[in-house]
Amino acid sequence: MNLPNRITVSRIMLIPIFMIVMLGDFNWGNWSVGEEVIPVKHVVGALFFILASTTDWIDGYYARKLGLVTNLGKFLDPLADKLLVSSALIILVEIGAAPSWIVILIISREFAVTGLRLVLAGEGEVVAANMLGKIKTWTQIVAISALLLHNIPFEWISFPFADIALWVALFFTILSGWDYFMKNKHAFVNSK
Repeated sequence: MNLPNRITVSRIMLIPIFMIVMLGDFNWGNWSVGEEVIPVKHVVGALFFILASTTDWIDGYYARKLGLVTNLGKFLDPLADKLLVSSALIILVEIGAAPSWIVILIISREFAVTGLRLVLAGEGEVVAANMLGKIKTWTQIVAISALLLHNIPFEWISFPFADIALWVALFFTILSGWDYFMKNKHAFVNSK
């Protein structure tokens, strides 16, 4: 369990804290920002989500810089991302901040790619995240953060940044999923 893998595990451990803050019956009041009112627990939840999300960049940086890229890390890192993003998206549906059909598409892609990774792992292949997968993850993180923060500060100028970011995330989610399956179709074509 090297440093990058410990950072990845810390991301996984922040997920329940994020969930408790967002879903717990806390009345910490509201924060008025201009004409926009946002529950304080959503701001705190967003901060935990952003903190957990930044560990994705940190663990990858140290893994590459220190030459500590491992199969465990290649497995844990995308798993941690999927757990964090999926939990946040489901919470966004529950609080009415994201449409369920988009969340279903995004989470379905995550399950499909995880299934593909498992099939490939059974054949001795470990597939690390590629550039499209990384873009997908970061567009999801940006969209989720904006939605958790109720589109502040863009709400002040009536610009629907959070909604646009969610559509961009959906686009890259579908594109990267297609790319993974096209590049690894041999796992199904050659199967018995």
